[in-house]
Amino acid sequence: MRLTLPNLAILIASLALLDPSAAVAQSANDQIAAEISRLKQSLETKPITDSGLAPVASSASQNLAEASAALESGKLYLSLEKLLLAEDLLSAARFPAENLTTAGSGYAAFEAEWKTVNRTVSARNRESLERDWSRSPAVVRALTETAVARCLPLLDGGRGFAASTKPEDGLLYVGQAQGEAAFASFASSLVVKREGAPFPLRSFLPELQTLQRKTSEAFRPPRSVELHQRFIALNSALKLAQELDAQKSYAGALYQYLEATRHFAMLDAPPVEPARQERLKAEISGMQRKLSSLASDSSLAALFLERAASQIDHPDGSAPSPDEWRSAQVILASVVPAYLAAQRPAAALPSTGAKTVQLTLVRWPYT
Repeated sequence: MRLTLPNLAILIASLALLDPSAAVAQSANDQIAAEISRLKQSLETKPITDSGLAPVASSASQNLAEASAALESGKLYLSLEKLLLAEDLLSAARFPAENLTTAGSGYAAFEAEWKTVNRTVSARNRESLERDWSRSPAVVRALTETAVARCLPLLDGGRGFAASTKPEDGLLYVGQAQGEAAFASFASSLVVKREGAPFPLRSFLPELQTLQRKTSEAFRPPRSVELHQRFIALNSALKLAQELDAQKSYAGALYQYLEATRHFAMLDAPPVEPARQERLKAEISGMQRKLSSLASDSSLAALFLERAASQIDHPDGSAPSPDEWRSAQVILASVVPAYLAAQRPAAALPSTGAKTVQLTLVRWPYT
């Protein structure tokens, strides 16, 4: 039987009445699928051809493809994480492409456009953070808070580059900030129900300080040179986690703490031998089942496990890289235990009688 659109709408409504929880889940999937489709259509109808920006647009397209594949395989949270990357990158490429002749023509023009974007981004971010999170999974709140927290450093970074070099050099970062704010607005509007009791969010400053100390101790040659990019990513996650924690955006702080934990463990993670690989797949599946049976919301851990599963089981059947195997192992052995430990009350902060000096380092935003 061929369903007309009215009949299809009636069928969907009937299913929703039979299973309200399924209707909510389907709504979240539909929302994400529609956003992925919208961004893909934007790239197809208005391709970015500038040679300097095309690689950024290509990365955005790749993340959209990965977001779509994750959604189709039932990894909703991973799909949302990939969508955040795609939204950031696409806006980073789109804004300079569309504003080079105006906002990039001189600093006065750049400053006027920057102020307009700053007002818009600030308003959208306030709306995103003020939503009622009481029934949402912690992971959706975490991704929203993370996107919001990145906006101001990106805007300030873009303004700094425009002033110190030339206006067009600041456009990409202004575009990134727009993309982060757009994602936060989208994520905060998602209709997705939390499973279980709310995660006991709190300050994670003790854990962050401990990990920061371990990172500082590990930053020694030759490893600090050989693993320079890994240390940059680790310190970036730690910095953002501390900023989120200071703002009492505790879901975002936990998300970034877990990401920093993963980067730290990757510094020394050994290769995953072939004999271990099949067992690792089974252990990840087992942990996913275990977490889904917990009485409290485990969505943040679920995101990392979805990431681990996708790293070692590619949709196209290609072989995982050694780093993907290592990352999956680290998520299971280090990130999930850190998540479970974070449910306990915070440890006491270490006391010190020594005088301290606070230094503020100005650097490239979140690299």
